[in-house]
Amino acid sequence: MDIQPNPVWVVIPAAGLGQRMGSEYPKQYIKIHNKTLIEHTIDCFKDIEQIAGIVVVLNSEDRYWNTINVSSSSTPIHTVYGGAERSDSVLKGLKYLSEEIKIEDKQWVMIHDAARPCLSKTDINALLAIQEKDCDGGILASPVRDTMKRTFTNKDHQMPERISHTEPRENLWHALTPQMFRLGEIIEAIQFCQENNESITDECSAMERRNVKPVIVEGSHNNIKVTYPSDIELVSVLLSNKIKGNI
Repeated sequence: MDIQPNPVWVVIPAAGLGQRMGSEYPKQYIKIHNKTLIEHTIDCFKDIEQIAGIVVVLNSEDRYWNTINVSSSSTPIHTVYGGAERSDSVLKGLKYLSEEIKIEDKQWVMIHDAARPCLSKTDINALLAIQEKDCDGGILASPVRDTMKRTFTNKDHQMPERISHTEPRENLWHALTPQMFRLGEIIEAIQFCQENNESITDECSAMERRNVKPVIVEGSHNNIKVTYPSDIELVSVLLSNKIKGNI
């Protein structure tokens, strides 16, 4: 008899203000094709049998969440307030799963950016498949395709950046989300980094500080994160194709 994989919860940190977007409201609430970015992102996880539920981590001053409709989702959606930094918000979501939902430390959890609405179910399923392998977690990532340049430290931002050298792109990857780890291990890793004042840019970097070597699951380059206003046009096209079933 086949062993059924355990259900996986998803944490979506959505407490950021998206200041680089220059918008009057947080970027996760920008509307594209009659839905906010965060609604499109939540839709990515619908109808996937192994996804047990979603925890959305909000800013304590969020005035927009209650204006959108996610109640039509059959996937349970919970909310909790986050903290000052992304890692604080992720930790709040993970602890909510541990303390309120009471899932076990050994269960797998995914962390996904609220502003990555073009994630495909194919990539989600590929990441879920690592549960069957002997590994300590993994992330979606895409191989670097462009030539990479390293610049000198530029303390005078009035001057143009100057190139120091070209970085070999072999074995270089763009880290994406979701990233998936066991609940207890990722909580410990983030807490370790916070206690030791170590900066982390994603959950995988926290695991790396604990000498864990997560695996790479190659994902689509379409899984872009909305960061700047120029990203909106591309995401609009990708979402249009996704809605039509073309990607």
